[in-house]
Amino acid sequence: MNARTKWIVSIALGTFAVGLYSAGGVSQIGSMGQIEPKAGAWETWVIPSGSSLRLPAPDRSQEKAEIAELKAIPRDTQALDSVAYWNTGSPSYRWVQLMLSQYDKVPLAPIRNVRTMSLLNVAIYDAVIAAWDSKYAYRRARPSSRDTTLSTVIPNPDSPSYPSEQAVVAGAASSILGYIYPTEAKRFEDLAEQAGQSRLIAGVNFPSDVKAGLELGRKVAAAVIAHAKTDNSDAKWTPPAPEPGKWSDTRPAVEPMAGTWKAWVLSRNDQFRSVPPPALGSAALTAELEAVKKAEQTQAKVYKAYYYASNDGTYNLWYDHLALDVFEADISDNVPRVARAYALLSVAHLDSLIACWETKYYYLQPRPYQIDPTISTLIKPAHPSYPSGHACASSALAQITGYLFPKDAAFIRAKAVEAADSRITAGIHFESDKVAGLKLGQDVANAVIERAKADGADSH
Repeated sequence: MNARTKWIVSIALGTFAVGLYSAGGVSQIGSMGQIEPKAGAWETWVIPSGSSLRLPAPDRSQEKAEIAELKAIPRDTQALDSVAYWNTGSPSYRWVQLMLSQYDKVPLAPIRNVRTMSLLNVAIYDAVIAAWDSKYAYRRARPSSRDTTLSTVIPNPDSPSYPSEQAVVAGAASSILGYIYPTEAKRFEDLAEQAGQSRLIAGVNFPSDVKAGLELGRKVAAAVIAHAKTDNSDAKWTPPAPEPGKWSDTRPAVEPMAGTWKAWVLSRNDQFRSVPPPALGSAALTAELEAVKKAEQTQAKVYKAYYYASNDGTYNLWYDHLALDVFEADISDNVPRVARAYALLSVAHLDSLIACWETKYYYLQPRPYQIDPTISTLIKPAHPSYPSGHACASSALAQITGYLFPKDAAFIRAKAVEAADSRITAGIHFESDKVAGLKLGQDVANAVIERAKADGADSH
């Protein structure tokens, strides 16, 4: 049984287990264990700190009434299905998948989609850190620990009850998604309410835990949205005058100002600018041009070229693989660490492309087929050639994944090289584009890793 099959089976078994807990009426009393008790002090991205948004203490005088409310909630098949759906994986997982599904429905430039993913995961992470600060400040017991006659549908998480981690993630994520896709804001709000309600059906949170979590998540999202409105992503481009030997296109350029967007980690957007590309007419570039013309376009290679040009190869591969790593490492219950992993991945993803686009529009290197129109291509991106965007992003994503899950480093690094090679097969990049992109992406990821090493998550 391969890893992905095991993942699917585990999800099915998890759903079956939900039914067992419910049908048996078993009382699941939380052990009040220690899931990342220091996470509330980890470094945040946008809010000043986790403690800067500490919630007021929960009202324990209302707990009996709240437990009675939990006991009155029906646990029919639809309700249990909702518990199973929202309890699959860490809370981050469902919302990342919802974001990925939007990419197929709402056409945006790839780099703009990456920006939205970073906003989502930064908001989720900061909200979780704020939640963990309040959790361990008040250490509220789970409802079934207050009343042992209350049965739960799933085991109590080994962390304090207040606020609900599922709700805080839902509040943050739904607000970010509503900001990015305003016509669907109500749908995302409804999903957030469903996510919170699932914890009440399950009996693992008080209603006040869920209410506080949703409100806290939305407050963090508001800070991230304020940040997004100042990241220069609305900057307008003035095309330079056409210059012989420089890239140009009759179509609208793809996000030509992305190299000026506010990065998460880079001290300057040109911090890792690639060395100059081979000059037009040089022996080096002429040899690379010949290599592009002679590149094999076998069925397998053409398939990979189209795959990496699709949403599956551009985004889904990397985020789905992280979810698989989380499952295999058995850390889905560690909400702060999973949220941190997604945030680091998406931050490196965006910063690598910001650095890449800064280099692209600095050098304006033409594409192989623009130099030699006899070259056949599978696709034709409307932005400069050097360095390869796929090489930049894939290298950064692989480097972060390897840092988080070292056992996977060689495999995922090979995927990055495969993604970069696919662009040469497609006839749209030179070897020097690939080499420079792989290095730039790795450099950016290493800067993100240096920040991660100092964020407090490795302190015990």
